[in-house]
Amino acid sequence: MPWHARLQLNYTVENARTVARFEHSGPLRILQSLYPEGDAICHNVLVHPPGGLVGGDTLDISATVGPGAHGLVTTPGATRFYRSAGARALQHTHLTLEDNARLEWLPLEALCYNACHAENHLTLKLAPGAECMGWDVTALGLPHAGQPFETGRFVQHIEVPGQWLERGVIDAADHRLLQSPLGLAGERCIASLFFVTGTPLDKARRDTALDAARAVTDAHAFRATAGATSPNGQVVVLRALAPQVEPAMQLLKQVRAAWRAALWQLGAEPPRIWST
Repeated sequence: MPWHARLQLNYTVENARTVARFEHSGPLRILQSLYPEGDAICHNVLVHPPGGLVGGDTLDISATVGPGAHGLVTTPGATRFYRSAGARALQHTHLTLEDNARLEWLPLEALCYNACHAENHLTLKLAPGAECMGWDVTALGLPHAGQPFETGRFVQHIEVPGQWLERGVIDAADHRLLQSPLGLAGERCIASLFFVTGTPLDKARRDTALDAARAVTDAHAFRATAGATSPNGQVVVLRALAPQVEPAMQLLKQVRAAWRAALWQLGAEPPRIWST
């Protein structure tokens, strides 16, 4: 029987401390809040106990960050989209940031198993002064396990309404997209890191974000397959292609650390679960 799970996560500031509360139905949970950087920034781990989605499953995730709050959300492992007999597996994520809120949305990768039929939607809405750093990492198949992405279809949708829309349809039968140097060039990991704001960035801060990302990329093995752009005054995005997840994730973590330092004057503090 398909799962339909829902989670609503809310961050608020109470007595100078960012506090997380959540409501859920079905198999979605938030683990204990952690404060490795002090009371202002609340770190949380989002857990989906089944570990993956099959055809017909739906996950609805919403997070709201109240005025002045700063939340950080990651996951303990990959989101797995398994083989489907025909029905789609859906994940919908809605992030809402109120005035001067900050959110770091840092889930680990999505794994698209052979013959999956899945969609992953992320929508962000930001009030004036709000800022969000987030990423999306998608891997096609499990080539090291001898399970390439030979059949199936995956849709990735990232949107800031009225500002930015990226929508990709990856069909295993579309060899032109998968193999062409104008497409994925034979790579099987697609990664994006974005910095999105509710108020347009001034030129100096926008250039700072681009320069920081490009400095890390130029020093990394990704020089030929990664690049940073700013499609408008409220979005800066780094995109990368890689043969597997690990080098792509390493790059994104390094750029996130550089952005935290340059844009928020914060250290690189990684979520504790990344080191366990």
